Amino acid sequence: MRRYAAIALAAIALTPLPALAQDPARMDAVVRDDADKGEFMGAVLVARDDVVLFDKGYGSANLEWKIANDGATKFRLGSVTKQFTGVAILLLQDRGKLTLDAPVKTYLTDAPAAWDKVTVRHLLTHSSGIPNFTGFPDYGATKTLPATHASLIARFRDKPLDFAPGEKFSYSNSGYVLLSAIVEKLSGQSYAAFVAENLFKPLGMADTGYDTHAMILPRRASGYSPSKEGPINADYVSMTIPQGAGALYSTTRDLLKWQRGLYGGKLLKPASLAAFRTPYK
Repeated sequence: MRRYAAIALAAIALTPLPALAQDPARMDAVVRDDADKGEFMGAVLVARDDVVLFDKGYGSANLEWKIANDGATKFRLGSVTKQFTGVAILLLQDRGKLTLDAPVKTYLTDAPAAWDKVTVRHLLTHSSGIPNFTGFPDYGATKTLPATHASLIARFRDKPLDFAPGEKFSYSNSGYVLLSAIVEKLSGQSYAAFVAENLFKPLGMADTGYDTHAMILPRRASGYSPSKEGPINADYVSMTIPQGAGALYSTTRDLLKWQRGLYGGKLLKPASLAAFRTPYK
């Protein structure tokens, strides 16, 4: 897939690395091939245990000013945000605030009757049947408009379910908007404040947060989309819309802190961490 939008990649090898991952020059060659063809701009970090094996930026964080990407460049994470939302929900479970198999209406009391059998677990695992609002025909016209949780949920709350809860898998940004609404309801904080205080601060992730257009954010990468003539500026999307489905930014170096802290047991109880790492069937 051709991608001109800046992408942040971070990886930790938890098992013995193949020869490629032990040779920075070979790692660079693999990524450089895509970068030279104009198919990748971003940053790559590879680490094993406490050793960073590779940390390099490719292409421009801003094409107009020809500012290069590096490990300190802040990228919008898009749907990588969802793992942070999932951990926030599991953290609330660890604190006795919710149960994954409880109906969503237990926490969002104005949920429509069609969601009566939809549980928090269904939202986490994309098996709720709630339609994905970013797939609606009017999304292109509405993605630029500021939204609250209530106004955003109103876009899909009265739509019929695509299937019975738990019946199948279907990727749904709607589910993760609802999860961030649950985080706000149970914590009494905004989603942005909760993840900052409970996830990022404990792990020292000073370069991670909720992206907003109005904020002056040093070292933030611009986003681009492909075209026949080359990269063009990406469409504007109000960052009030992605919420817990896609509104965070970070750096590769902060994502490494996240991987080490999360899998090192610094945030979740062992049972919750095990559940987080277990594929859902």
